[in-house]
Amino acid sequence: MIVSKIYLCPEHIYVGHFGGAAGATPMTEVSEVQLVAGRGLVGDRYFDRQAGHKGQVTFFAEETWTRLCQELGVFFPGPSVFRRNVLVREADLFSLINQEFEVQGVRFRGVEHCKPCVWMDQAFAPGTLAKLSAWSAGGLRASILSDGWLKAG
Repeated sequence: MIVSKIYLCPEHIYVGHFGGAAGATPMTEVSEVQLVAGRGLVGDRYFDRQAGHKGQVTFFAEETWTRLCQELGVFFPGPSVFRRNVLVREADLFSLINQEFEVQGVRFRGVEHCKPCVWMDQAFAPGTLAKLSAWSAGGLRASILSDGWLKAG
């Protein structure tokens, strides 16, 4: 698994907004991030949620974003609109559900498929939600099992 990009955001833009407009705080791309076991990514909106929170970190496949771009004919906005923390390539994220795995020396446990939300057609392009749902390719929620750092690139 290769880490392509890392994103953080201190605020939710969809949670609590159902039926209304999305928030406007963008994801910020960072070159590296500190991960704390059981707590999340330092600086992210999900850091220090309740114990055992299933979304301490979220992964998204770069190949999925590329396929969406090709099939929908849309190449902007970039993958940060999917609101996942770590964009990776060369990984079958779906196969990591209920599995322990390691990336750059940090241990994780895949918790569940990160289902795409109803905002995807608005955030990226019409048809995004249907494609991500059909492909079961919304990403992966994972627990962080060991402290460490991830670096992009």
